Amino acid sequence: MDKEKIEIIGDNHIGFSVDTPMIPGAFDKTDDQKIAAIQHHFGKIMEELGLDLTDDSLSGTPYRFAKMYVKELFYGLNPANKPKLSVFENKYGYSKLLVEQNITIDSSCEHHFLPITGHAHIGYVPKDKVIGLSKINRLVDYYAHRPQVQERLSMQLLKDLQSILDTEDVIVMIAAKHLCVSSRGIKDKDSFTTTLEYGGCFKEDRKREEFLGILQHVAL
Repeated sequence: MDKEKIEIIGDNHIGFSVDTPMIPGAFDKTDDQKIAAIQHHFGKIMEELGLDLTDDSLSGTPYRFAKMYVKELFYGLNPANKPKLSVFENKYGYSKLLVEQNITIDSSCEHHFLPITGHAHIGYVPKDKVIGLSKINRLVDYYAHRPQVQERLSMQLLKDLQSILDTEDVIVMIAAKHLCVSSRGIKDKDSFTTTLEYGGCFKEDRKREEFLGILQHVAL
């Protein structure tokens, strides 16, 4: 891929798959082995930048960086870390719109590995199953903690919730700021990106408007 195309893809946040691209054997190494390898390579990057790794302030940075990547920022890459999502029988027969909003998004752009921060708002109309409210937040946190494209994150959440709840009647909205826009390139500090994915009854204008109306008028 030539450098011009590389820049075009990065600046336009182009994604090519609903699934996060992973290599075969991505989890053959333990976390500790990955941390050791990343620590070594990031130390080399710092040296190429001209930083003195014998300095007390910098000497531990390669390890801290590696641990942060494996254990914190990108823990969502490993399926073993996916939260257990408890669903329950809809004994109340609740059949109206249910919305979980202002769920924190703390992710990273896969094109520059810079932060994506904002909020997700998720609604669904229950059929036979309902999900514990905190489980929705945990699912968002899991998918957000991997290198991401916002469009993919929206679709991953939609498809997983549709499968878990056994209904197409799910809607996902994400509004987020991208540091790769605000700190490099155009350096626009105020813009943010909104994505909307939905299925089932939310294909109807009336149902989408009901969801968006709740987001507009309810604030805690």
